[in-house]
Formats: sequence, C-alpha cells, structure tokens
Amino acid sequence: MSKGRGWVGYRRFLMGDNAALEETVRLYSDALVRFAHCYVKDSALAEDLMEDAFVTLILKRIQFEEEEQLRAYLYKTVRSKCLDYLRKNKRLVPLTDFSDKLIAEHTERALLEQERAQEVRRALEKLPGHYQEVLQLTYYGNLGIPEICEALGKSQKQVYNLLSRAKAALGKVLKKEGVVYENL
Repeated sequence: MSKGRGWVGYRRFLMGDNAALEETVRLYSDALVRFAHCYVKDSALAEDLMEDAFVTLILKRIQFEEEEQLRAYLYKTVRSKCLDYLRKNKRLVPLTDFSDKLIAEHTERALLEQERAQEVRRALEKLPGHYQEVLQLTYYGNLGIPEICEALGKSQKQVYNLLSRAKAALGKVLKKEGVVYENL
C-alpha cells in the first residue's frame, strides 16, 4: 500500500489537523487544475472546479486505504464536476490543453525538451477526446490502471484497450508530423 504525503496529510486532517489538508491540496492542485482546464478551457473556472472537488472530499470525509485511492477519487470528482458544468452550460469542449509547468531554466536542452513536449501536446489535440483523457491521466496525472479505471468508471480491460489504442493513435500522429518520441 502506498501512503504518500497527500494521503498522510489527508489522514491528519481527518484526525483534526485542519492545516494538514493544505499539504494535500498543494500536492494535487496544479495537476487537477490542468486536468479540469482540458475540459472547460478557462483557468479560473478550472481552479474553482478543483476547489469544489476538495470541498466535496472535506464534506464526505472518505477514508482511503492508500494514496492511489485518494488521487483517483480527486481526479474522478474533478472530471464529474467538469462534465456537470459542461452539461449545465451546454458546451461540449474537447480536451486540448496539456500544458506542463514552465521550465525554469532556459538552457538549450530545456528548450528542446519544451519544444518536443509542445509537439506532443499538439499531436494529443488531434486525437479523439477519450484518447486524450486516458493519455492525460496516464502521463500527466501519473495514475495507474486501477486509478484510471476508477476515475473513468471503466473495467481494466477497457482501460488497457483504450490506452493501447490511444498510444497507437498518438504514435501515428507523431510519425505523420515527423516527431520522434519514444516515451509512449
């Protein structure tokens, strides 16, 4: 069982240490905002939806056995809140923005890596939404198959198949654009 910093902070919060929740929020907030932004295309709204997910977590006070369950719950909750928002506002927006944190050092190597990451993000934008979603959860959310299953409400076989097809589709787009990327 994995008991990382986010899980430990949340457990301390459940035992009455309200300040401990801040560590969990800091640990996950950036990734959850980027994930929400892929749906709603609005940074302020994405941040609000991420905060709503934490409010839901605080109100429900769910007991998690391990870090991965907490992380999957947060991604699933953010996804649900994004979809609810989009349904309510009748705007269906495909996933597109997979921006990483800005690279602090602008060395030649860092710039090349940044350019390659942008090429991969542009290629991701050309994929169907469900492929973008599973790849983002895998590579940007660092979720494992069980957590992705929980976040998407799919079986392991469905996630494995979806991930395999998504990687193949991304590989084809990258190859077509002449981008060499071996980390798929």
